[in-house]
Order: sequence, then C-alpha cells, then structure tokens
Amino acid sequence: MVHIKYSYNLKKLMFFLIASCSILFVCTKAYADNIDNTKVIIVVNTTDKALTFSKQQIRHIYMGGAMSRQFKAINLPAGNPLRIDFNTKMVGLTESRIQAYWAQMKFTGRSKPPVEFSTTKEVIEYLMAVENAVAYLPSGIKIPDELTVVALSP
Repeated sequence: MVHIKYSYNLKKLMFFLIASCSILFVCTKAYADNIDNTKVIIVVNTTDKALTFSKQQIRHIYMGGAMSRQFKAINLPAGNPLRIDFNTKMVGLTESRIQAYWAQMKFTGRSKPPVEFSTTKEVIEYLMAVENAVAYLPSGIKIPDELTVVALSP
C-alpha cells in the first residue's frame, strides 16, 4: 500500500516538473520573439586592435570552450533582452538551455559560467579593468578607445 502511494506521488511530481518546464519554455520563447532586434557588438580589452572573432569562437568563449581559458566572458543578468538576443543570435541556444548547461558544468566542477553584471556601465568598468575580458553590448553605446570591437551580431 505504501509503495502505491509513493509511486502515485512520484508520478504527480514528474507531471508537475514536465508541465513547469513546458510553460517556462513557451514563456521564454514568447519573450525572446518580442524583444527589440538591435545589433549586438562584441567588445574585448586587448592590445591587438586587429583582433576579430568568428561566431564559433564567441560561442566557445561563452560556453567554456578552450578559448575561455584565454578570454574572460562577461554576461548581463538572465532575462535581460540584450542577453537573450546575444544568446539566440551568437551562441545559438535559448536561455533555458544555457542555464541547464551551466548548472551541469558547475555541479561537475568542470567549468564556471561567465561573470555577471547587472548594467552595461558595470560591464564596461570591468572590461576596462581586466585584460582579455570579453562582453556583448548594444551597438549604439559609446565604447572607450581602449576597447576593441571584435564582432557584430548578424
């Protein structure tokens, strides 16, 4: 009898988790479709002013690939429209997939997610202070001369 109740509660929990994930996916997709499609620029603090990054290299930096050992990625907070636009256009993944990936990486101790700041002003301050720091910013923002624009979103 106890086994039947346990099994029934487990089934209810599984149903709740699946339903919650489905709702989250639909809401995230709807939010991503309604954001402003401004161009995103990728900026790095480097002395090499001729440096450029491909979309694949940017993905490697932001997803903890080999290039992330040389370059330090910077993120805006989850839910920020610019971050959603960057993730879908440049990284090629939804916010929920990226969050799940980083949860797994942190749990296994294999890698750490990018540093996160709440405003573009804080991002630029960090970029100026840390050599080889990489960040995405809105294309209309004033970039200090010490920083190098290495890519534009499609």
